[in-house]
Formats: sequence, C-alpha cells, structure tokens
Amino acid sequence: MKTKNIMYWVFIAPVLAALLIVVVVPFVWGIYYSLTEWSGDMAQTPVFTGFGNYVSLFSDPTFLGALWFTFKYAIVTVIIINVVGFSLALIVTSYIKSKNFLRTVFFMPNLIGGLILGFVWQFIFTDIFNTIGEALGVEMLEGWLATPATGFWGLVILHVWQMAGYIMIIYIAYLQSIPDELLEAADMDGASYMQKLKNVVMPLVAPAFTVSMFLTLSGAFKIYDQNLSLTGGGPGGTTKMIAMDIVDTAFAMNTMGLAQAKAVIFFIIVALLSLTQVYYNKKKEVEL
Repeated sequence: MKTKNIMYWVFIAPVLAALLIVVVVPFVWGIYYSLTEWSGDMAQTPVFTGFGNYVSLFSDPTFLGALWFTFKYAIVTVIIINVVGFSLALIVTSYIKSKNFLRTVFFMPNLIGGLILGFVWQFIFTDIFNTIGEALGVEMLEGWLATPATGFWGLVILHVWQMAGYIMIIYIAYLQSIPDELLEAADMDGASYMQKLKNVVMPLVAPAFTVSMFLTLSGAFKIYDQNLSLTGGGPGGTTKMIAMDIVDTAFAMNTMGLAQAKAVIFFIIVALLSLTQVYYNKKKEVEL
C-alpha cells in the first residue's frame, strides 16, 4: 500500500507542478499586481495602491461598456449555439443516408483558427454582402460591421458557425446512448415525434445540456481572437469585448495593474456565472 501511494505521487507530481507553476502562482501574483500601479516595466517597482484599481474600473465607461456588450453577446450565443447544435445532432442521428458526411461538414468550421475565421468572415460581410446588396438593392446588406448592431450580429454569426458543430458532437454522444427500447415503447404507445422528443429524448440528454451550456457560456465570455480580427472592437469601441479591453489596457495603455484588476473581476464573473449555470442545470437533471 505504501509503495502504491509513493508511485501515485511520483506520477502525479509533474501534473501538480505544472498546475502550480502555470495556474496557481500566476493567479496569486496577478491578484497582487491588481493592487498596485505598474506599467509592466520589469525595471519599475510596482507601487501598492490597495483597491484603487478596483474602484476606478467601475467608473470606467469603456470597461462597463465592454462588460455589458459581452453579457449580451454571451446570452445570445449560448442560446443559439445550443439550439442549432442540438438540431444538427437530431438531423445527423436520424436515418438519412448522408449523416456521416454531414457530421464532418458541420464540425469542420471548428477546425479553423479564430483569427483566420475572423478575417474570412470580415471578407464575407464587407465585400460579398456589399456586392449582393448593391446588386439586389438591399441596403441592409451594405456596410456590415460599420454599425454596432451589425457588428454585434456579425460576431454572433461567426461564433455560432464555428461552435455549433462542436456542440453537436456532444449532443450526438448522448443521443446515441438512448436505449432503442425506450423509443420503440414510445412508438407503440402512439407518441408523436415531438412527444418523444419532449418526454423521452430531452430528459435523457439533460447532462449534455449542462456540459454544452458550460462550454458555450465560458467560451463566449473569453472570446478574443474573433473579436480582434472581425471588428477590432469598432466602430468606436462599441463591439469591444471584455477580453479585448483587458489586453488593450495592459499593452496599449501600459497600465498593467488596472488591467490585472479587470482580469480578476472578469475571472470572478465568469466563475460565478459558470458555477451557477452548472448548479441549476444539475438540479434540473434530477427534476427531469
């Protein structure tokens, strides 16, 4: 037993060391730097200012605007991605002959890097949409990404297109684990498709909703590369998300202490929202 315990710690030690070095130590130092005034210059000694950074950031309109924009973006994308992903999963687990091909097609956008994806969709929104709008006389398609509203929906479309196929895979795994006997029993009882979906399928795939909503919620808040390459926060910073605001505060304004304070608040918000979502989803699983 002692030998087993020793070998257990020998094998787990590298993982614990990596976790300590990469996550725990930087997180603790980050909290310390959030209480200081520091430009990021290693030759400069950080000046301790207490909670001054935290007080000032809540009166920063740029930070509050980015936070509100990110909240709206997260709510919309979480709903749409899960609805689309679940719908795609239902399609590719049906009896259509091309379901394996469709799985590949739907998942492929997730393989494209965020920066490249942003530039691709920027070309689509600015050049292709303009061309179609001018040809058809549809003004709504012209000048996409030039207004806060179209910039918002451009980011939503991009993120949904990228993530729906990935979330689809999670739903497929749970849909395929449903015993055929239950569905056959529902058919024998005369249940319609919607009745089977509501009373048999959805309760059994409830854990998939918990996992998928957690991934999409945390991912929506942390998005940066697509925001950078698609809109760059424009026009006038109206589509700047919280991650981009933190990076700009740190590396464009050289106020590392304030940026770290924003990062700590950002971490707390994402952690609270994610834990709350998981708690309520788990509770719903039991009720179902």
